[in-house]
Amino acid sequence: MNHPVCLTRSTLAERAAGRLDAVAVLLPTAVRHSPLPPMRSAQALLTGAGAALALSLYLLATQRQMLAVAVVLASLYPALPVVLGLAVLHERVDRSQAVGLLGAAVATVLLALG
Repeated sequence: MNHPVCLTRSTLAERAAGRLDAVAVLLPTAVRHSPLPPMRSAQALLTGAGAALALSLYLLATQRQMLAVAVVLASLYPALPVVLGLAVLHERVDRSQAVGLLGAAVATVLLALG
């Protein structure tokens, strides 16, 4: 009996294939009936694909005993929107965001050093 956290390679492949099947089935209907402009639909599709890829890679990392690295990287998730805002939208960072980004960077280095 498989424990829910311990995924075998076949289980991971089956989950990935299931998600791809769901996208293949639902995508034509979603595109046809979407109130969004085509560019926004493409952005939404890329966002969903990125989230599915991130989840699959997280599960793979936990399966291969790289849990410490996976948890540290996953904990940086709240900093990602700020970094994307800086890079893509050229937003300004206020003092509290800068302190938070610096704290996250320092914590990541400290965890990496052991």
